[in-house]
Amino acid sequence: MTLGTDTGLVLEVNSDVSLSPELVATMNRFCADVEDVGTGQVAVLRVGATGQPGTGMPWPGDVNVHLVGKWEQAVRRFERLGAASIAVAAGDCGGPALDLLLACDYRIGVRDLRLTVPVGPGGSWPGMSFYRLANQLGVARSRALVLFEQSFSAQRAFDVGLVDELVDDRDAAAEAVKARSAAFGDQAGVDVEVRRRLLLDAATMSFEDALGAHLAACDRALRHARKG
Repeated sequence: MTLGTDTGLVLEVNSDVSLSPELVATMNRFCADVEDVGTGQVAVLRVGATGQPGTGMPWPGDVNVHLVGKWEQAVRRFERLGAASIAVAAGDCGGPALDLLLACDYRIGVRDLRLTVPVGPGGSWPGMSFYRLANQLGVARSRALVLFEQSFSAQRAFDVGLVDELVDDRDAAAEAVKARSAAFGDQAGVDVEVRRRLLLDAATMSFEDALGAHLAACDRALRHARKG
């Protein structure tokens, strides 16, 4: 469900739903809504135990790898939006909620948050959340989380850097979203997509390979400053 509010466009994703074509379509529709609004927009995700009933099925459920690929493409589309993204995570947060949390630019955790790596008969679900964890935290720390802890508290998530801010309740989370949305809105002229990509590429590219992209971004920023 996409909602228009004074904080931006909002999507709620319950953590205990199974993967389905409808979920993929919902994510792509949300991305399209954000893209249609244009620059200066903030995309807000409310993930985890959203208060809406789910299926109670394990993630991803009884699906084929083709649908898994479409879901990963939808999450990647969201991750690369031109808009800044904010996640509010509360309650149990696994499955699709964990995937989307890791794809957001700024993450607010309510203190009842518990992050959970989906586990099935074959072990931890080896989706792209593995990739994002390793990219963001490093392999050594991610190995311990994925293979041994698998479920960790809001404080633990904050301590390792998976959430950027902890709040006491959902009302406080709403206020934090307003504050962060206003801060992002003040930077409406900033090319969020380019800067995010430079950060993401830094983990996998050499200095020499990255230099050209950074110089191009610097040149663009200088041109923008001269025009302003």
